[in-house]
Amino acid sequence: MATFEQWLDAYDVAYRAQPGATDLPCPNCEHRTLRLVFTGPPESTYGYASFWCDTCLEGIHISRVPIPEGVVARSSDDPAEKRSCGIPNYRLAT
Repeated sequence: MATFEQWLDAYDVAYRAQPGATDLPCPNCEHRTLRLVFTGPPESTYGYASFWCDTCLEGIHISRVPIPEGVVARSSDDPAEKRSCGIPNYRLAT
């Protein structure tokens, strides 16, 4: 299981690629199926990030992150089922 620090390193690379995509391998299983979703209040430049691998279903959740310019974030005002649509119940790295 990849460490939280390894996930943060991968997050940094994925974050810097926004709003584009990255072909970065998962720090846990090395599959190239990482996903990054930002959620925050409408019109805000800060929110939280959900970052996971669709293959091994491991990842991290980070609060109070800047939402990159050009990224369309999900609204934290939306109902939970709409905000979390497509985000699996992944295991958090420690």
